[in-house]
Amino acid sequence: MFPRGRKLILGIGGGISAYKSCDLLRRLQENGFVITVVPTKSSLNFVGEATWSALSGNKVYTDLWQDIEQVPHISLAKESDAIIIAPCTADLIARIAQGRADDLLTNIVLASTKPKVLVPAMHPEMWLNEATVENVKTLRERGFLVIEPDFGKMTGADVGIGRYPETNKIIDALNQHLVRSADLLGKKILVTAGGTREPIDPVRFIGNRSSGKQGFALALAAANRGAEVHLITANTDLPAIEGITTTFVETADQMAAVLKHEFNFADALIMSAAVSDFKVSNSSQEKIHKDQINQLSLETNEDILNSIGKMKKSTQITVGFAAETLLSEDELKVAGNHKLTAKNLDLIYVNDVSNGAVFGSDETSGLIMDVTGEITQVPAISKDTLSDILLDKILVKLG
Repeated sequence: MFPRGRKLILGIGGGISAYKSCDLLRRLQENGFVITVVPTKSSLNFVGEATWSALSGNKVYTDLWQDIEQVPHISLAKESDAIIIAPCTADLIARIAQGRADDLLTNIVLASTKPKVLVPAMHPEMWLNEATVENVKTLRERGFLVIEPDFGKMTGADVGIGRYPETNKIIDALNQHLVRSADLLGKKILVTAGGTREPIDPVRFIGNRSSGKQGFALALAAANRGAEVHLITANTDLPAIEGITTTFVETADQMAAVLKHEFNFADALIMSAAVSDFKVSNSSQEKIHKDQINQLSLETNEDILNSIGKMKKSTQITVGFAAETLLSEDELKVAGNHKLTAKNLDLIYVNDVSNGAVFGSDETSGLIMDVTGEITQVPAISKDTLSDILLDKILVKLG
C-alpha cells in the first residue's frame, strides 16, 4: 500500500466508461492521493457503491441527503485538495456550466474553491454538439481543466473523438494542473516527530517540550508532494495523518532501533524529533515513593543522527534540527556548523527556543544551514511553509 496524503474527490458520471475509473482510482492512489468517491445516481447502474468503497478504502457518498448533520457537500468541498470527475458526461458538463446543484456531486463542485478537472467521455456527436462545445469553453474560462477525450472505438460500432482518455494522460494532466505537482513521487522519506521520554518509574519520566507539530507538518507536506512517507513519532497528542505509515515510539532507544532499520530503504531522513540526551540508568519497574528517592543516575543516550551519519550512503540526504537558547545569530551559525560536520548532515535547521519560543507553536523562525555553506534566514513563518522550503532543498539535493 502506498502511503498517501493529498485528498481528492473522484466524481463518477453516468457513462459506460465508469468502469475505467476503477483503474484510474488505483493509479491515483499510487500517485499519493487519498480518494473519496462521489458517484452520481445514474453511474451506479454501471459500477456499484460496494466496488468504489472496496477500492478506495473510504466511505462512498452517493446522496445529497446522506449524513445531513455533517453537511457533506460543504465538508467534502473544504477537505479536498482537488476534484476530478471521470467520466464526465455531456449532462454533467451542462449542469456544472449552468451552476446547477441538483445532486451531491454538483453541490460539491459549486461549493469548492479547489482545482477541478473534468474527463469527458461520450459519443462523438455529443462531444461535438454546439451546446457541449459552448459549455466546455465556458468551464475552461472559469478555470476548469477539461481534458480532451481520445479518438477511438466507442460503445457499439461508433468510432471517433469522445473516448475516455488513457489513465497516464489523465494523471499527468492532473498533476500539471495542481499548484504543486508530485515532485517527490517515487522517493521514500523518513520523518521523526515529537519528544522522547525516558522512564524514571512507571509514572514519571524525563522528557521535553516538543509538540511534534513540525514533524507532522513535514510528513504531510512530503506526502502531499507524492513521497512515500514513514513518520516515526514520540509522545504527541496530534491526530494520525490518514494514509501515512506511522510508527509510535516512546524512548530514544526505540526511535533509534526503528530508524536504523528503515534508513536503509530511505532517500532522505528529516530528524525533527527532540531526542532526550539522557536516560535513567537506575529506573524502577515500580513507582518510587517520595521517601525512597535518594538519587537518580543518568547516562547519555545514543546520538542517533551521529550513528545514522555513519550509515549514510552518498545518495541519501539527512536533515537535522537544533534547538538552542540565548545565542546570538553568529553563535547559532557556529553551533549549526559544528553539528552539520559532526553528524554528517546535508542540512540543518537551527533556532532559538528561549522563553518557550517555537515549542508548541504553529510558527517558527531560525536558520537553514547547508553543508555547502549556504545559509537561509527564516523569518517568522508557519511550520507548514518551512516544511515546503526544506523539501524544496531536499529535492534539489536528490537531483
